[in-house]
Amino acid sequence: MRLDMIKSHIHRPMHKLETRKDAIRGFSPAWFTASMGTGMVCVLLHEFPYSCQPLRYISMGVGLFNLVMFLAFLALFTWRMVQYRDLNVILLHPQLSMPLGAIPMALATVISSIVVTLTPYNTLWMPTLALVLWCIHLCLAIPMFLFIPFVAISHQRHKFELVNATLLLPVVTTVVASSVGASVAALFEGTTAVAVVLISYMLWAMGLGISLMIITFYVIRLMLHKLPPSEIIASTFLPLGPLGQSSYGIQLLGTQARRLLPELLPQIEFLGDFLYCMGLFLGLALWALAIWWFTHALCSVIYRRIHGPVPFNLGWWAFIFPAGTFSLSSNELWIITGFTFFRVLASVVSTGIILMWIFVLANTIRYGWTGELLKPINISRLELQKDPETAASTPIVQV
Repeated sequence: MRLDMIKSHIHRPMHKLETRKDAIRGFSPAWFTASMGTGMVCVLLHEFPYSCQPLRYISMGVGLFNLVMFLAFLALFTWRMVQYRDLNVILLHPQLSMPLGAIPMALATVISSIVVTLTPYNTLWMPTLALVLWCIHLCLAIPMFLFIPFVAISHQRHKFELVNATLLLPVVTTVVASSVGASVAALFEGTTAVAVVLISYMLWAMGLGISLMIITFYVIRLMLHKLPPSEIIASTFLPLGPLGQSSYGIQLLGTQARRLLPELLPQIEFLGDFLYCMGLFLGLALWALAIWWFTHALCSVIYRRIHGPVPFNLGWWAFIFPAGTFSLSSNELWIITGFTFFRVLASVVSTGIILMWIFVLANTIRYGWTGELLKPINISRLELQKDPETAASTPIVQV
């Protein structure tokens, strides 16, 4: 019976939609979180603490798959914008606008995949390509960081009890940009590398500062109104992203500062060594804070699962990228300190993330094929709602 159902689904793609055109109308920016998660898995496989050559080849395959996925998502989202011209509707909606930050972060994972997989082969064109893509990434990430929070403050209407951690998505873009910038700087020498490192430090400070403010706000919301509903419980993992990514990024930047600054800024003695030490100290402090949030998020998901089902939706991709940043941070702490504890922890967390990625990817393909994840219910709800305050506060569980 189940086999007949599977065959029926295979032969009837998008049968959950009224028309095939709904697949374009229902394609939201939240789909780019799938590219974020897949790119993170590529990096985790390549940087696995107990690495072997087969894992590196698998990493290259996952990175190529992520590149194709990102380009396909970009084409579909552009198609939607051109055909329906509803970007203003998305920007003004509290829930639909936040995943726009996933677009530059998905591009960041593409850049990271290119850097980690191709660096061992000493390709002459790769550093230039990575630098150009990083600059394009900045052109997307910085406007998201500056203007989506402004639109949220000036035009959108939020209700405190309905606020969730997706507020972090447009803000954490600059933290991700700083980490990628450190990886790109490692490919260069001289003033180009120093300029990338200094810009990355500024991006890191901007993103982390605002992220900590939003996380504080979100913790107060959790204390007053308790856990989010089951449909968006995976979003409790999102605050882990800026914490883990900040820890990872500041360690990478410290390593590059020690490599570059003594030669290029000799007038500031010991600056490189100081930034390297600060990278380790801040990285460890942020990693410790991430430990608390990782524990809280796991307990939240387990609690919701015990008390009822947790339906699948695109929000499940929030399990992958944030936890991956914590694993990368742990791995970098092992590289710097040599402590086996960090190596074992990074290995265990990475293994769990990879297994979770396989499960989430399989279900995304399954429900995406049937059209379940592409139903344009978000826009129709927004357009049919007459009270703008109620409309803006309607929780969108699909994304």
